[in-house]
Amino acid sequence: MIDYKEIRHQLHEHPQTAGNEQFAHDLIVRHLQSLHPTKVYTHVGGYGVVAVWETKDSSNQTIKQSNIPTIAFRADIDALPIGHRCGHDGHTTILLRLAELIDEKISTLTSSSPLHFGKESKLSLRSTFGAPNFQSSILLLFQPAEETGTGSRAVLDTGILQQYDIRAIYALHNLPGYPLGTVVLCPHTFAAASTGVVYRLDGRETHASTPELGINPGLAVAEIINRFDGFNEHSLKQSSIQSFRQSTLICVRVGQPAFGTSAGHGEVMFTLRAFTNDAMERLLADANNAVDEIAGRYGLTVSRSLVEPFRATENHPDCVKTIEKAAHDMPLNVVYKDIPNRWSEDFAEYLMKFPGAMFGIGSGEHQPELHHPSYDFPDELIEPAAQFFFRLTL
Repeated sequence: MIDYKEIRHQLHEHPQTAGNEQFAHDLIVRHLQSLHPTKVYTHVGGYGVVAVWETKDSSNQTIKQSNIPTIAFRADIDALPIGHRCGHDGHTTILLRLAELIDEKISTLTSSSPLHFGKESKLSLRSTFGAPNFQSSILLLFQPAEETGTGSRAVLDTGILQQYDIRAIYALHNLPGYPLGTVVLCPHTFAAASTGVVYRLDGRETHASTPELGINPGLAVAEIINRFDGFNEHSLKQSSIQSFRQSTLICVRVGQPAFGTSAGHGEVMFTLRAFTNDAMERLLADANNAVDEIAGRYGLTVSRSLVEPFRATENHPDCVKTIEKAAHDMPLNVVYKDIPNRWSEDFAEYLMKFPGAMFGIGSGEHQPELHHPSYDFPDELIEPAAQFFFRLTL
């Protein structure tokens, strides 16, 4: 009998940040070796793992994978610098339990040979197992580097997911503040688009006694900060998902602590947020135009860069309906959230390629918030969440 609480605790005790998730990768691979997926890909986009249970035809032959309707499920496996304070250890464990439930569903396996993992390639797969007919193949994705927003793109860049006809891809995120096991549905966007943006303003230094001979970015920076604060007017009203926009000042640097020199260079950094990808594009365009206009008036040149950009997690309505029906069938309590979460999720990248949806599952009304130093994923949520994912395969 596999103790999934112990698995979760092992992950919790070995947190590794984005790009360093070797412990989680190896634990996942060991677990899959005890099961019977048709294919396992290792080191996907870094330390990611993909396991697939493929459909067989009536003669027990594998159908060409690009012709198989496939349902996919994703869990994130990385931790924060302060440890597993976002519940990714729980998400990973849920998907491992789902793998066992899938194996139980295909318990009439005809082969008893152990799954073999090759060593000749970091991207390794083996296929040796027969299985009864499925209406759809099932793909489980254990994704690295969610916290930095780079993992989903790295996985997609491998091309593995594109080999399959993915008709739906699902993911969940535990949500403190809701009763344990409650399904939290966002009919449209689950999590906001966001990006860090850095504006560098270059003028010209001069002696502090003759500032008029230089080009000091200080007043321009002050004006930019004031202009960006105006972007928050819609966030206070929250009149619609499309009109929401938010700007958060992150950091300001102007000049150096050299009191004989008038500043000639500055940087100002913001995080921008919106609830749809279209709204995010408009906000970023407005922000860039504002900086260009202000900098131009002060004779400054501008360079800019984006930091950890996330797209909006825009759910497909048919997949939301499927989640809703499965929750009512189990039955589980469902809460409808009209205003998306303001934080971001790189699951959005998959939704740009495939139909799918992300939903929340309550981790307790009195839990600390995500990323709080005291947050710890509740073990009691592993089984019901895995069973709910399994319901979506039926």
